[in-house]
Amino acid sequence: MRVLLATIAERTNLLNMVPLAWALRSAGHEVLVASQPELATAVTGAGLPFAPVGRDHGYWRMMRAYSLLGVLERETPPFGKADAPEHEVSWEYLLEGYRQVVPYWWRMVNDPMADELVDLCRTWKPDLVVWDPLTFAGAVAARACGAAHVRFIWGVDTLSRTRGLFLERMREQPAASREDPLEEWLTGLAGRYGVDFDEELVCGQATLDQVPPGLRIPVSARVPVRYLGMRFVPYNGRAVVPAWLREPLERPRVCLTLGTSATDRFGGYTLSVGAVVEALADVDAEVVATVPADRRRGLESPPPNVRLVDYVPLHALAAASTATINHGGTGTVWTGMVHGLPQIIVPRPTFDEPLLGRLVQRHGAGLVSAPEPEEVRRAVLRVLTDPGPASHAARLREAMLAQPSPADAVARLEGLATARAL
Repeated sequence: MRVLLATIAERTNLLNMVPLAWALRSAGHEVLVASQPELATAVTGAGLPFAPVGRDHGYWRMMRAYSLLGVLERETPPFGKADAPEHEVSWEYLLEGYRQVVPYWWRMVNDPMADELVDLCRTWKPDLVVWDPLTFAGAVAARACGAAHVRFIWGVDTLSRTRGLFLERMREQPAASREDPLEEWLTGLAGRYGVDFDEELVCGQATLDQVPPGLRIPVSARVPVRYLGMRFVPYNGRAVVPAWLREPLERPRVCLTLGTSATDRFGGYTLSVGAVVEALADVDAEVVATVPADRRRGLESPPPNVRLVDYVPLHALAAASTATINHGGTGTVWTGMVHGLPQIIVPRPTFDEPLLGRLVQRHGAGLVSAPEPEEVRRAVLRVLTDPGPASHAARLREAMLAQPSPADAVARLEGLATARAL
């Protein structure tokens, strides 16, 4: 069958999809990745064919131009309460969140690619479209050409959780007070191509989910989500594994990584790397800090137990580490989890990073820390000396590995596409 993978131009979103793309190709299926032109290098670097559609979305340029990056430094509705008890999440909170994210995020990244994505689907005629959870244009394009379509989520399903809460709260409002910015936008977008709006455009005919069932957050029955489990397989792009990383460990190793998006998108880290490594100078462990060369101000003379590296493939570093300090990014947390590492998470307060920190801590597999060096140090000492976090992290690893492999998921996708064709 022909499979189109559709994603907005965000490299981290793409990297999560690459193992599935190669599983599909290995099973003999024809795979094409469609995104905005900016993603060309990342797609072709993964050995996948690429179809540029539309124009680059410019979301981050807009955020920098209007000095709005600071907005992303605080909890923003409607996702900050995705794991809160339902009675604590108000209609006003959810509506204000939708009023922000729909026009100033989701519409901005989807509209520039929608026309050409629909044209591509109508001419290339895929049997299946797999779309990133923010690429609503992928669902619209699939419906416009009659293909089956599946949402591919890279983290905890905060989108469906929030959507379900929103629909529940909206139903409680007087008819004259009801407002749904997401439906309004998607109705207009889909209508341009003869497609009617329904909740399938929001959550797909099915959802490929890399989160083990025991770690999922509950979703309202008003959102027709059908989860298909798939194992998370770390992929970091082209990478060379250095010789020192292949040598046997002589003492514990703590991996300190704060993600590429911190510098690529946000312009900096949420904590002082220099102050943290100084606080860890007396810890009996090797600290490997991944810091780009142009971000090492104040790190000219690191402590003897600290190794500074510009880049090293995270999956390889995690496999040779004892614990990790990170920012709570999805790919980083899942990589640590699939390797059974206890984690100290210093989350940036955006989207799902705080939630992932709470999830890891709630399962006993790590700690959430404030960005103060001494607090990070105390957390590191605890996970290195207390066997509890390592034991719980090992159980989460087992849950991650129990998920169906990407190759196993392909068979379920084949069945879904066949059923659609019939």
